[in-house]
This record gives sequence, structure tokens and C-alpha cells, in this order.
Amino acid sequence: MRFVVIMLATLFIDLLSKFFVMQKMSEGQSIAVWPNLFHLTYIQNPGAAFGLLAGQTWFFIGVTGLVLAGMAVGYGWIRQAGPLYQWAFGLVAGGAVGNLADRIRFGKVIDFLDFRIWPVFNLADTAICLGVGLILLDALREFRRQQS
Repeated sequence: MRFVVIMLATLFIDLLSKFFVMQKMSEGQSIAVWPNLFHLTYIQNPGAAFGLLAGQTWFFIGVTGLVLAGMAVGYGWIRQAGPLYQWAFGLVAGGAVGNLADRIRFGKVIDFLDFRIWPVFNLADTAICLGVGLILLDALREFRRQQS
């Protein structure tokens, strides 16, 4: 249940943030929150991270579909896993569905978090990275436990 709640909350927050950006900003507009450090910059990214594989929308939809199908098949395991794994997979799934929704609706992903030293990204990307980081952290903890 925790996995589903985290996934739905992540999806909701991601889609809501993108909705507000699209309603309040025009594409290409940048608003300095902390000048030269953090801006809200509205772009539509046709690729993956850093704009890689731009225009390969169907490829990304397919890969995301496979990842989500894998999670659906492994849902029984996720449900029985510890809280850290449930949070991790919930974040990854919610972020993946958020970006998938953009790709299906617009053929691009809505990005707006701009730290000026990194390509512009969104909350779904953040959730996916945090989720993967938690998976790696838990796997490392398990590895260390087995080595003891």
C-alpha cells in the first residue's frame, strides 16, 4: 500500500507542478528565484536527460512501459519489501508515469527546475533519481549485512 500511495503522491505533485508552470509561464521564460543559482525555466524537452535521443518519443514510451510492467509483475515482492524499497519504487514509478503522461500528451517532457550548472529538469526526474539512489543505498546496506 505504501508503494501505491508514494507513487500516486509523486505523480500528483509532478503533474500539478507542470500544470502551474504551463499556465503561468510561456515556453522559454525564465524566472530568477535565486539569481545565478536557481531559476524556474520552462522548456519542453523532446529527449531524455540532457536532451539525449531527442525525438525518440515512442522509444521512451516503450521503455517506460517495460519498466512499469516489470514493477507490476514484481508488485508482490515490492509489497513485501521493506519501507525503503517501497519508497524507492514508489518514487521511480510516480516519476516515470509523470514523464510518460507528458510524452503521451505533448510528445515532450515539461522541465522547469534550472540550477544553471545542470540541464533543466522536473520533479519527476528528481523522484526517479531519488528512488534509484534509495534502491542503491538499500542494496549496499544489504550487501554489507551479508559481508558481516
